Amino acid sequence: MGSMKFANNALSNTIAKYITEQIITGELQPGEKLVEHIYAEEYGTSRAPVREAIYLLDIEGLVERIPRKGAVVKEYTANEIYDLLEIRNMLENMAMDRIKKYGPDLELLEEMRQLHDKMKTGSDVRSYTQLNHSFHMCLIKMSKSETIKDMYLRLGTPLLRIQSLSFGKEGNIEKSVKEHEIILKLLVEKNMAELSAVLKQHNEDVISSIQEKFHSKTE
Repeated sequence: MGSMKFANNALSNTIAKYITEQIITGELQPGEKLVEHIYAEEYGTSRAPVREAIYLLDIEGLVERIPRKGAVVKEYTANEIYDLLEIRNMLENMAMDRIKKYGPDLELLEEMRQLHDKMKTGSDVRSYTQLNHSFHMCLIKMSKSETIKDMYLRLGTPLLRIQSLSFGKEGNIEKSVKEHEIILKLLVEKNMAELSAVLKQHNEDVISSIQEKFHSKTE
């Protein structure tokens, strides 16, 4: 009985990851309905693991349940998006204060260099979004604060989805690559004052990009 429950949980997690990928890449658009029987047929299972997967995504903030419609891909309001990005900005600023105190971690700095090398290879939006998240996580880890790291991780997949919207705009990936190169350079130089200013502008540009996207939708 226990092994069967474990198998169902594993399958639910697999289905949840698959749906998450569809949302982040834009294959599933905000407001689009998740049809349980389609996923059940695709994975050769009953609807129970699919319902559990949708429940997990609901908790994570990627999916919402609408009366008489069922589960749909969550469509974030402008305020929700700005709040997520501003919280991210606040946590990164807190991390910068700690890095000023402790100095850059050399191992994490090398990891950031490797991530940046991959970012320069012309990745697609999905891959670049993941690399970008890993790069910024290195900054968070440099804070040596478990509280900051835990709070940052709670932003989770919704943050990845929002960032992918920004990177989908033409020229934004190229711009981001150059900005991350500057961030690395300033970290190596331990020029924390300028780095804080660059990072603040870097995050504000993401907010501006999302604002433009919302503005274009309403025109």
